[in-house]
Amino acid sequence: MMSRYWVPLVFFLLVILQFSSSISKPISNPRFPCKPPQDTYTFCDTSLSIATRAHSLISHLTLQEKIKQLANNASAIPRLGIPSYEWWSESLHGIATNGPGVSFNGTISSATGFPQVLVTAASFNRSLWFLIGSAVAIEARAMYNVGQAGLTYWAPNINIFRDPRWGRGQETPGEDPMVASAYAIEFVRGFQGGDWKVGGGRQSRIGFGGKRVLGEEGSSGDGLMLSACCKHLTAYDLEKWGNFSRYSFNAVVSEQDLEDTYQPPFQSCIQEGKASCLMCSYNQVNGVPTCAHKDFLQKARTEWGFKGYIASDCGAVSCITEYQNYTKTPEDAVADVLRAGVDIDCGSTMLRYTQSAIDEGKVVEEDIDRALFNLFSIQLRLGIFNGDPRKGRFRNLGPQNVCTPEHKRLALEAARQGIVLLKNEKKFLPLNKNVVSSLAIVGPMANNISNMGGGYSGNPCEPKSLFEGIKAYVEKTYHAAGCSDVACNSNVGFKEAIVIAEESDIVIIVMGLDLSQETEDLDRVSLLLPGNQMTLVSNVAAASIKPVILVLTGGGPLDVSFAEKDPKIASILWIGYPSEAGGKALAEIIFGDHNPAGRLPMTWYPESFSKVPMNDMNMRADPSRGYPGRTYRFYTGDQVYGYGQGLSYSNFTYKFLSAPPSRLSLLRKNILRQAEEKLEYMLIDEVTSCDSLRFYVQILVKNVGDMDGSHVVLLFSRMPRVVAGTPGKQLIGFDRVHTTSSGTTEMSVLVDPCKHLSIANEHGKRLIPLGDHVLLLGDLEHLVSVETQ
Repeated sequence: MMSRYWVPLVFFLLVILQFSSSISKPISNPRFPCKPPQDTYTFCDTSLSIATRAHSLISHLTLQEKIKQLANNASAIPRLGIPSYEWWSESLHGIATNGPGVSFNGTISSATGFPQVLVTAASFNRSLWFLIGSAVAIEARAMYNVGQAGLTYWAPNINIFRDPRWGRGQETPGEDPMVASAYAIEFVRGFQGGDWKVGGGRQSRIGFGGKRVLGEEGSSGDGLMLSACCKHLTAYDLEKWGNFSRYSFNAVVSEQDLEDTYQPPFQSCIQEGKASCLMCSYNQVNGVPTCAHKDFLQKARTEWGFKGYIASDCGAVSCITEYQNYTKTPEDAVADVLRAGVDIDCGSTMLRYTQSAIDEGKVVEEDIDRALFNLFSIQLRLGIFNGDPRKGRFRNLGPQNVCTPEHKRLALEAARQGIVLLKNEKKFLPLNKNVVSSLAIVGPMANNISNMGGGYSGNPCEPKSLFEGIKAYVEKTYHAAGCSDVACNSNVGFKEAIVIAEESDIVIIVMGLDLSQETEDLDRVSLLLPGNQMTLVSNVAAASIKPVILVLTGGGPLDVSFAEKDPKIASILWIGYPSEAGGKALAEIIFGDHNPAGRLPMTWYPESFSKVPMNDMNMRADPSRGYPGRTYRFYTGDQVYGYGQGLSYSNFTYKFLSAPPSRLSLLRKNILRQAEEKLEYMLIDEVTSCDSLRFYVQILVKNVGDMDGSHVVLLFSRMPRVVAGTPGKQLIGFDRVHTTSSGTTEMSVLVDPCKHLSIANEHGKRLIPLGDHVLLLGDLEHLVSVETQ
């Protein structure tokens, strides 16, 4: 009998195979509607509003034609001159091969591969995130103009990296909801083209570091360069662990955790990023499949102001019946998701069962019209019904705009900024290339480019291995894999690795993870280095004349306590999945051409954390049952490395130039309370004006080292514990600034007390604790007493 864990995989493969014919043929020109003589329809009239054109298009369709638009591979409507359209394309950190809407079999055979999201998140640089989104968008539009891509992309992944074993944590901006929210806003704004000018250029944005005021951003109009999709709503961060599978998992989540951890990135992605797509996840939340969860999906529209289309994750609609047993029939599943607000099914369930759902009286045509209005509105905003795209706003984009020197430099800069230096005993790094006579680089990932980008990668422009990057600095560089693969189940290659280590001046050991250990549909069970990697590291370090450098790959935390304590391991660097420019970036950091400044965007837990049930969604610790909590905000156990940890070749000091007054008074709305009632907090709904409470924190950053470099400034707050589940601390502001040796840089953080100094209570209501709040900046503290008038 087929294992139930194979069933979803088989289904997923079938979804992919049904599109295989469409992605294997070279295409040179885009297909588009509104060609003469079929350009006289009202929906082709660009002088009319989007809503008028969308309603006109719907009015021309028969019921069967409408139903055929409800799948990601929307059918053509020949009588109206409308070609088929593939909604499913992927662009997580560059144009990816995962979705059938993209083909590299044509004029354009590669696209810039940027580092995996978790690596760029480690830069803590909003400008960098925006620029990456913009660059990917330019390449996507260029590919669309030659018929090799669509205009709707299902990225970014903004789920919280809740559990260190999660196979897709690498795709996310990390564990902090504020950082995930900021990343979502910047990437979506850049990707959807908010700063694009009709003339074909982009408005200038601040570069890599430097003085910047946080919290002040512009907004874009109704038109879209591309469509970005916030995924996966919500509380999705389990693939396959023990007896649990993402296709059937019921995430039991408290209202408190929903409000202050799981939902903020999606709210920000929609409200401030203005994302035009929202994707519901496979899992259930508190017994209801997210794609049938009307409260979630309608809240996005009514409270967050979402104006776009809602897509199901691929196969999620079928899972409602087949694996979750939430409905008895697929017709019921179709009815539930349509009523909840889903507009399009990545899969075939809505395509196959909507008609029978109508026949059974479970769906009415108005439900379909509502979905089509959302879908066609996005296509109209993208200009799909404006005629030949090669004569439109983005007509100048083509193959010459893909893999450009500018984009490749940006990929290199992103890798530089994201690499994190975790250990550097006695300032072992940087090395002086002029005195290194020979170098050995050990590890199966050291001379391998196949997994450098991590999940959801495409065909990179000019990928180079770590070995190639190092060899550019030291001609006598030798490589030994040590293990045949990352699983490292054999020690057969140990001898060769030890020999080159004994004979070389400097030794670099590359260990960690690749996609065989962590990826979509695959979670880890251990936080230790796979197989015999730990033994290989220790043996090579012991054989080396000098202390060694340990480089860690992968997108999940690792328990490398042994290496942290080993005096023969002088330096440890985490490079994640740095993609095509990772080899050069690593070499530049090791040899001092770039000063590292990355910070960990997730807590690194010890191996003992692997005993914590992965299916436990609670963020807060519960000592009564030995539950340690999750993420730096709530975790109470030991850690290998903390959130935000990262070293530099320079030292930096801080000074508060100006901070808020020691007392911050809140004005209450006229709400009746008992006279004797002692106030310990105020609900945000009770505060008269949150905008008037905002204040700036002016910070002076000084580089007291002898090397120029960037520095990530993290401003935290610690608040009074007036309600259960108060975090130990939480991030309220961050930026990356560049400072010359012995120089200073000023920066500002805009703090919104109603947002940054608030938490959620057990009912999911946001409140501001009254009493002493402490702003934490490195070793500095500033007290702000919050009171009422």
